Amino acid sequence: MMMHPHFSLGGDEKPFDPRLLLRSLEFVKPYLGRILVVLIAVGIAIGCDLAGPYLLRIAIDFNIAKGDYRGLTHTMLFYVGAAILAACASVFLTYIMGWVGQKIAYDMRRRMFSHLQGASLRFFDANEVGATMSRLTNDVDALDELLANGMIELLRISFTLVGTIAIMVSMSLKLSLWTFAVLPFMVIASFFFQRRATRAYRKTRQKIATVTANLEEGITGVRVIKSFSREKDNVQEFREANLENRMANMEAATVSSVYMPTVDILSAIGISIVLWVGGRTVVAGALQVGMLVAFINYIWRLFGPIRMLAMLYDALLAAMAAAERIFEVLDTEPDVGDPAKPLALDHLQGELEFKDVSFAYEPGVPVLEDIDIKVRANSTIALVGPTGAGKSTLVSLLTRFYDPNRGTVRVDGMDLRDLKITDYRRQIGMVLQDGFLFSGSIMENIRYGNLSASDEEVMAAAKLVGADEVIRRFPQGYQTDVRERGGKLSIGERQLICLARALVADPRILILDEATSSVDPYTELLIQKALEKVFQSRTSVVIAHRLSTVRRADQIYVLDHGRVVEEGTHHELLARGGLYSHLYEMQFRPQEEAA
Repeated sequence: MMMHPHFSLGGDEKPFDPRLLLRSLEFVKPYLGRILVVLIAVGIAIGCDLAGPYLLRIAIDFNIAKGDYRGLTHTMLFYVGAAILAACASVFLTYIMGWVGQKIAYDMRRRMFSHLQGASLRFFDANEVGATMSRLTNDVDALDELLANGMIELLRISFTLVGTIAIMVSMSLKLSLWTFAVLPFMVIASFFFQRRATRAYRKTRQKIATVTANLEEGITGVRVIKSFSREKDNVQEFREANLENRMANMEAATVSSVYMPTVDILSAIGISIVLWVGGRTVVAGALQVGMLVAFINYIWRLFGPIRMLAMLYDALLAAMAAAERIFEVLDTEPDVGDPAKPLALDHLQGELEFKDVSFAYEPGVPVLEDIDIKVRANSTIALVGPTGAGKSTLVSLLTRFYDPNRGTVRVDGMDLRDLKITDYRRQIGMVLQDGFLFSGSIMENIRYGNLSASDEEVMAAAKLVGADEVIRRFPQGYQTDVRERGGKLSIGERQLICLARALVADPRILILDEATSSVDPYTELLIQKALEKVFQSRTSVVIAHRLSTVRRADQIYVLDHGRVVEEGTHHELLARGGLYSHLYEMQFRPQEEAA
């Protein structure tokens, strides 16, 4: 049995892995043409930028010093033209890389979401929703930032450093060597403070996450908080989390506030040395003033990229961690998939069979053992038993959310593993005890099971289960927005809509996980009468907690500790005096007396 790894949010950094980087570049391949154009624009921008100081030297040493005003005009025109061309190239490459970055992020999220939609339920059992969502948001952003901007920025910095150093050495080897003497201290300071800043800001992200969690619980759980008079305690907990967040941000701000002045001091020291040495050389007549001015300008162009290298290095480590988490998702194959050559499936009769079925979510912890059940087409069976007996797991195998570890589940004599999953599930309708609704209108939610259904068909299904009267109480009727997860509706109202949604799909197999457990007795009576007609034309499997559902079943299967311990009709099982009789006395008889 394939085991899915558990993915935590993990750390923010990972040692550089060239294999991860090369694999990440797969997302860039479709846009290599545009990136090549961007590289040309980068070359133009850098060339124009590096030409600026040299043009200043020409203006000072060859135009101003010699009184050549015509030449000065031409030089300044070249200077302004170079600046305009550099700006245009920068605007162009920023726009193109922004477009490429959005496309890369779009491609990554689309691919990941598509992969998640096809993932097995084991994947979602093993991974928290927050950790999974983080991969589609934060991790995609981190990797996209590196691929779309980081790599271009690295090339830009590299070209700038190489070009600047080459020009400086060609202008004055002596001044270059004095400048390079400061570089080791600049590099050490940049990486030291950047590493400290990275750890500090990582801590702030952790603390703000705690603040957000406290805030979310304080708002969504306000009824429970008030009912236990815990307002003051919650305020204190939030104050402590908020204080820790403030302290973490102060630590990060302190590191940042020290870093930039330190770099500026080192830059000032380097420039002062060059000014002192270069100034003496100018006085001695061995160096022109314009040359010294241009050289100092190049020093600024040398020190700036060095600062950026430290930031890019940390971005690279963060992107490696993000890439690892993204590919962990993409490399996780579903353990429930389609066969190479699926059997043709047009219209099911609805005959079901569990043959020698055993199943475990975790090795060594069996949930179902030696299950043998056969269901005639168009009949109704009820599954009863204490909590944890395996009823919901049996339904999960029937819908092929999981495959049995041993044995087979068949429909119309065909092993479910020989069928295409989507073809099979299109003929199944399922209503869970905790009905899930999507954001949107009631009409859209009912039509979700059959997008081609007309408004009249939607309303007919709602009337059949008694939902129409409830829906029309809302001012907007069927166009009422149910909000996220159906939060605007009560649990009972959500169940009615879920029942209507299942019926609109007109399934051959209907599965109900006690879909009437949260409705009032009057509505339940209406639903039960409607279900009598619904059950006649399809095979129905019901996890039953209500006596009315149990009595209607053609066959009842009693589960206990993952095994079928009894089967028969309601009266047959009562006569045996076994577990079902005990459940009847404890659970069903009080319902009967109440009725």
